[in-house]
Amino acid sequence: MSFPKPKKIDVNGIQLETFEAGEGKPLVLCHGWPEHAYSWRYQIEPLVELGYHVIIPNQRGYGNSSAPESIEDYDIERLTGDLCGVLDYFGYDDACFIGHDWGAIVVWNMALIHPNRLKALINLSVPFMERGSEEWVGFWESRLGGDFYIVHFNRQPGVADAAFEQNLDQFLENIYRTNQWKDKPVDLGPGMNLITLASSPKLKGGMTGDPLMSSEDLAVFKNAFQISGFSGGINWYRNFTRNWGILAKYPQKVNQPALMIYGDYDSVPKSSNLEQFVPNVTEVSFDCGHWIQQERPSQTNTAIKEWLAQHYPG
Repeated sequence: MSFPKPKKIDVNGIQLETFEAGEGKPLVLCHGWPEHAYSWRYQIEPLVELGYHVIIPNQRGYGNSSAPESIEDYDIERLTGDLCGVLDYFGYDDACFIGHDWGAIVVWNMALIHPNRLKALINLSVPFMERGSEEWVGFWESRLGGDFYIVHFNRQPGVADAAFEQNLDQFLENIYRTNQWKDKPVDLGPGMNLITLASSPKLKGGMTGDPLMSSEDLAVFKNAFQISGFSGGINWYRNFTRNWGILAKYPQKVNQPALMIYGDYDSVPKSSNLEQFVPNVTEVSFDCGHWIQQERPSQTNTAIKEWLAQHYPG
């Protein structure tokens, strides 16, 4: 199956470039950073064959979707509100949502903020993030320092955006690697952060996996970021402090059935207590890095199909 043609839909006061295929119960697939709806290309045909309506938006700030200028326009209430708007547009009361990376963060919080719109969920890479008593960016800064990429995004606005745009090809070629951090943590030298990664002609340390995708597939991502730039996606990170405040009013428990898929060599750590916050969760792990559904499409599709058969049959 070729990747579906895009169409613009009006949701939540913006427009989202959206791709859809199939008929049946809805599955909404949510990409991460720095990605695109195309990251789900290996999942579409198997899910359509099972009898699902597969809907994949380029979320706000990505591709040809709207990219508001205000940082606050990317907070968690707006991001989850966009997904509610997707359901409204297609006439669904609820759906199963599947998220990877930042898409997983949005899906977890969809379960908290709009629990009646989310029937079941599957997340890859990023487990549920406990809100905790300490604001997230300050917590990471105190433990990981100012070069930690999320801290850098927040403390030096605009710097990373420009570096990624100036080194777009090199940055995406460097970051889209299989089995990152398999042997040891990334070491790009003193002051390491993602800006170093963007401008590094050769990778050092453990991020030595093979290229994740073909040049033709990579071109889809490169072309998309030439259109959107990087500020919209990075603004999601710049709302971590705001989101921490917003989420204080929501119970920190996901009651819907959930599947959590990890990569053994992902830089994102696995959760040691996920069941405390997601009591109806099934956890699996694959021999891969961060880009799970692209690195291990067959395993990912099998795990998703088997879990859906039990918890959200088509």
